[in-house]
Amino acid sequence: MFKRVVLFLVTNLAIVFVLGIVLNLLGVGRILDEQGLGLDLTNLIVYAAVFGFGGSLISLAISKWTAKRLTGAHVITEPSSEVESWLVQTVRRQATRAGIGMPEVAIYEASDVNAFATGMRRNSALVAVSTGLLRSLNRDEAEAVLGHEVSHIANGDMVTLALIQGVVNTFVIVASRVVGHLVDRVVFKTERGHGPAFYITSIAAQLVFGILASIIVYWFSRRREFRADAGGASLAGREKMVSALEKLQRSVAQPHLPDQLAAFGISGPVGSGLKRLFMTHPPLEERIAALKRGM
Repeated sequence: MFKRVVLFLVTNLAIVFVLGIVLNLLGVGRILDEQGLGLDLTNLIVYAAVFGFGGSLISLAISKWTAKRLTGAHVITEPSSEVESWLVQTVRRQATRAGIGMPEVAIYEASDVNAFATGMRRNSALVAVSTGLLRSLNRDEAEAVLGHEVSHIANGDMVTLALIQGVVNTFVIVASRVVGHLVDRVVFKTERGHGPAFYITSIAAQLVFGILASIIVYWFSRRREFRADAGGASLAGREKMVSALEKLQRSVAQPHLPDQLAAFGISGPVGSGLKRLFMTHPPLEERIAALKRGM
């Protein structure tokens, strides 16, 4: 689980780093060259917002392209089997009911029972299912899983998650620079510009704040699963949704998606104690209980 958190943070920080190089080449980086003891918080926040939101929105913009290449998903353009025809027809029917454009429908090779949805726009998204899901679930259960993913798209969950990540990134960048600045000025008594302490402290603070702030992102990711389950129940039927989650609960193979897509699957790895704070999905038993309470 810790490896998943680290990779999640590294992905966002890598994009932020690339944006930083571009902005510095354009001269934007000079806004942080403070004179004397002051810190220009207004410019720092603007700079951090460009960094923070830029990274998360770029990730969102390329999410479909990334998902296809990470999973090897095959997009169904012309159904070549009865199963593919059923998948496309089911997603089209649910998308119409949910009031969104027809998503691309894809299948990817994986033994675990899983599916995911991603995309920057509600009317141009991607829904993909694993071959393990098609082998393990019956049509009613698979229909419920598709409804769950279509509901994620209709709810705008991918965009909301990207915006929350942008806010979190901005906070982390601002807070880490402020801490670095204070340590550099107050502890090491640097009077002009920045000494080594600023950069070392800023990097350390960014890692710590990044881990703490990501708890908020994971919390939202867990909460949206309950809404998507309710949406799947509305589109396919509550009994079908409960049955699908119960089948997932009995599945031997652990759900696995590339770390960049982990939050978008139908289920995710479980954890206890502090690990629970970094779970992308709530435990299946809690999701099942929530659906049954609504019956």
